[in-house]
Amino acid sequence: MSNYLNDTAYHRPVMLTECLEGLALQPEGRYVDVTFGGGGHSARLLERLTTGHLYSFDQDADAEREAAKLARPQFTFIRANFRDLHQELDRLGVLPVDGLLADLGVSSHQFDTPARGFSTRFDGPLDMRMDPEGTRTAADIINDYDETALHRIFGMYGEVTNARTLAKAVVTGRRGRQLTTIGELKQAIASCMPRGKENKYLAQVFQALRIEVNDEMTALQEMLQQTAQVLRPGGRLVVMSYHSLEDRLVKNFMAKGKFFGEVDKDFYGHTHTPFEVLTRKPVEASAAEIAENSRARSAKLRVAERTNS
Repeated sequence: MSNYLNDTAYHRPVMLTECLEGLALQPEGRYVDVTFGGGGHSARLLERLTTGHLYSFDQDADAEREAAKLARPQFTFIRANFRDLHQELDRLGVLPVDGLLADLGVSSHQFDTPARGFSTRFDGPLDMRMDPEGTRTAADIINDYDETALHRIFGMYGEVTNARTLAKAVVTGRRGRQLTTIGELKQAIASCMPRGKENKYLAQVFQALRIEVNDEMTALQEMLQQTAQVLRPGGRLVVMSYHSLEDRLVKNFMAKGKFFGEVDKDFYGHTHTPFEVLTRKPVEASAAEIAENSRARSAKLRVAERTNS
């Protein structure tokens, strides 16, 4: 059972025990948490290290302030997007590492801060930047993208069934004005929402906007492609995703070393993949954890081990 009560007010880590087990943690090892977030996973990793070291990435200034609370010789915080994984670890001279953890969810703190614009529960600015210093916000997308581009991101990243109708409603709703708040966007698209399923629908819309704002799918692919160079043979790759688009990329990469198409074979028909998959099916949160933390419901955890090839 997950140690789901072992958390902070800032962030409640999902499947904490399962993540640590997946890493097969060695007290003297070098580990990377590429998604520090609220620090829940990083804090528990640090508790288990003796002479080892943890390197945690996050591009959010709020996360950097939270990381300062964990200051100790065994910990290094790296203020960077995880797409810079190899570059940053190489700069520090700490390659290769023994394990890498990625929790691809938005932190509880980001969801619970109205000014960040991640949650449909509040009326705040249409922001959604993981890096508050980034230049593009959700409001920029809503107000500047043409109908075709909006249709594409709502359909592709939000898997919204009536994405074309939704895009048209946004364009109509912004006519003669700017849509800058969550409340204004909700009002503009109210006619598109299926009755009784408004919350799920809005979650899909917000997911699409967040992915586009932060270029999440490209960043994820870039990070995963670097893991084979970052991990030593026998090192563990542990990734937790929260929607099917991410999970599909993670599953394919772990199994094939690529995101699309069939696994590559050599002249003799032998396959050479950088990882051996250790989780035939994704690990999911227990009913007890989901009862305590509803965000765990959609989490899927996959684990792979770096091969010698």
